[in-house]
Amino acid sequence: MTTHRSFTPEFKAQVVLEVLTGVRSASEACQHYQLKPDLVSRWKAQFLEGAATVFAKESQSDPALARVAELERLVGRLTLELEVSKKASSILQAHLSKGGK
Repeated sequence: MTTHRSFTPEFKAQVVLEVLTGVRSASEACQHYQLKPDLVSRWKAQFLEGAATVFAKESQSDPALARVAELERLVGRLTLELEVSKKASSILQAHLSKGGK
């Protein structure tokens, strides 16, 4: 019974980058790392499929990040409104206390 080796994403990226940049041919990488050719081909295809996501906007790549950004903008706006309300309240209190005397 053979056991399947598990490879880290970093290792897969290293192998694929070596092949894409010409450091090693696909067959050389297979021999060097003792990998099957179809495995390297699959990694290369996955790598190239996901390459466009590197340049995707944050809001498109992760809806949670877009939600966090939206909530941060809301917190900023509400903080500003609160500060304006406090300032207006203190001005009104000062005006009423001067006029009431």
